[in-house]
Amino acid sequence: MHDLALIFAGAFLCNSLPHLAIGLQGRPFPTPLATPRGVGDSSPFLNVLWGMTNLLAGLFLLAAHPVVVGVNLDFGLVILGALVLGAYVSWHFSRVHAGRRRD
Repeated sequence: MHDLALIFAGAFLCNSLPHLAIGLQGRPFPTPLATPRGVGDSSPFLNVLWGMTNLLAGLFLLAAHPVVVGVNLDFGLVILGALVLGAYVSWHFSRVHAGRRRD
């Protein structure tokens, strides 16, 4: 369970970044709360809320399962979670944006 919590901590922290960055710029961006889910745009305010929710979830998981930054399994699991989610999200949104350019 500890390992899974660390993977999810990395995923939540990674996912908080684009939502906070884009929301703070005042730009719309897809969230799971949009219609269609994960494709349609949500407001900048909703992106800030979604990004903050992800940030807090990741931080709470790290508080419950502390990690030492360095070359160790626990930190590697956090990085793995961020890498896996980051790779998936980059693939997903490249397809979303390609579909929008054709329309």
